[in-house]
Amino acid sequence: MSSESGTTGVPTARTGWARRNTVVALSFLACIIAYTDRVNISVAAVAMKEDLGWSQTQKGFVLSSFFIGYMLFMFASGWLATRFGGKRVLGVAVLAWSAFTLLTPPAAAMSLTALIAVRIAMGIGEAAMFPATYELFGRWIPLAERTRAAARLLSGVPVGTLVGLMVTGWIIARYDWPMAFYSFGVLGLVWVAVWFRWIDNDPATDRRISPQEREFLQREISTAGANKILPWRKLLRSVPVWSMVIGHFSSTWVLYVLLAWLPSYFREVQHLSIANAGLFSAAPWLAMFAVTNAAAPVADGMIRRGISVTFTRKLMQCSGLIGAAGFMLAARDVSSPAIALALLCGATGALGCTWSGYAPNSLDIAPRHAALLTGFSNTFATIPGIVGVAITGWLVDVTGTYSAAFVLTASVGAVGAIVYGLFFNARPLFDEPR
Repeated sequence: MSSESGTTGVPTARTGWARRNTVVALSFLACIIAYTDRVNISVAAVAMKEDLGWSQTQKGFVLSSFFIGYMLFMFASGWLATRFGGKRVLGVAVLAWSAFTLLTPPAAAMSLTALIAVRIAMGIGEAAMFPATYELFGRWIPLAERTRAAARLLSGVPVGTLVGLMVTGWIIARYDWPMAFYSFGVLGLVWVAVWFRWIDNDPATDRRISPQEREFLQREISTAGANKILPWRKLLRSVPVWSMVIGHFSSTWVLYVLLAWLPSYFREVQHLSIANAGLFSAAPWLAMFAVTNAAAPVADGMIRRGISVTFTRKLMQCSGLIGAAGFMLAARDVSSPAIALALLCGATGALGCTWSGYAPNSLDIAPRHAALLTGFSNTFATIPGIVGVAITGWLVDVTGTYSAAFVLTASVGAVGAIVYGLFFNARPLFDEPR
C-alpha cells in the first residue's frame, strides 16, 4: 500500500493532498486575515487622526478598544465552538469581524463613540479565531502532527502583521485610509465563501475526504470524552493548566510589546527615518515565521521518535522564552541599527519556538475540550495586549529609554520559562485519549 505524506509528513493511506491539510491551510489564511484586520488601523490611525481631529488620548482609546471585546468574549467563543462546532463558529466569526472592518470608515465618520463600538465588536468576532480552530484541530489533527498544525496556524500572526502594516501603507498612499478597511473586509468575505463550501466540521461526515484518510483519522483520534461536561473544578486546581496559562501569558507579553513598540524603538533609539523604521520592524516578523515553521517539525519528530510530549514542550517553550529574554537584554544599549536589528530578529525568532511549546498544550491535555481550554488560556494571555503595552509606554516616558521596558519584558519571559519548566505536564487531564 502506498503512503501519504501530504504536508504533514505522517504516513496515512494514500498519496496526495490530505483533507486535514486543507483545514490547516484555510485556518492559516484566517489567521492572516485576522491580523491584517487587527493591525491595519495602526497605520490608518495616523491619517485618521489628522482627518478627524483626534487627540493622542482619543487615538489610544481607538487602538486599545479592540482588546476589550477580544478579551471579554474569548471564553464564550470557546463554549460556542464546543457546542456548535469549530467550522460554523469560525466561519461566522470571520464574517462578523469582516463586516465590522467594512463598517469602520462610516463609523469613524459618525462619531468616536461609534468607531470604538465597532472596534469592540470586531474584537468580539476575532475572539473566536483560536478557540474555534483548536476545536477543529482536536477532530482533524492526530497527535504526531499537532505541533506543526498549531505552528502553521500561528505563523499567520507574523505574516498577517507584515501584510497589514505594509499593504495598508501602500493603499492609503494611493486611495486614502477608508479603502484599507474596505479592501481587507472584502477579502474576509471571500474567505468565508470558500470556508463554508470546502470545510466540514468532522472527518467522519466530510464528503471530500478519502476513505483511507477517514479511517486513519478515526484510528488516530479518539472521540472519547467529546460529549462530557468539562470538570472545571478539576481544571482550576490543575497545576499543568496554570503553568500552560503562565507560559502563554509570558509569550504574549513579549509578543505584544514587540508588536507595539518595534517601530518606535527603531525611530527613537536608532534614529531611523519613518520609512526605514517600518522596514526594520518588518524583518523580525520574517524571522519569527521562519523559526516557527522550522521548530515545529523538529518537535513533532522528537515525539515520533519516542521523546515524551512533556519534555518536547518544555524544551521548546523554555528555550524560546529564555532566548527571547537574552536577546532583548542584549539589545538595551546597542547603538548600531544593524546590530539592534539582528538581536531583535533573534528575540522574535526565539519566541517562535514557544509556538511548539505552549501552543499545542490544549490539544495535548484535553483535545476534546481544546476550544474551551484555549479560550480560557487566551483570556489571560490577552492581558499583556492592554497592560504590557501600556506599562512599556509608561516606562519609556519615565526613564527616557527602552532599557527598563526591555528588562521587564525579559524578566516576564524568564519567570514564565521557570514556571512552565517546573510544572507543566502534557499528560491528558480528564481521562481523554489523545
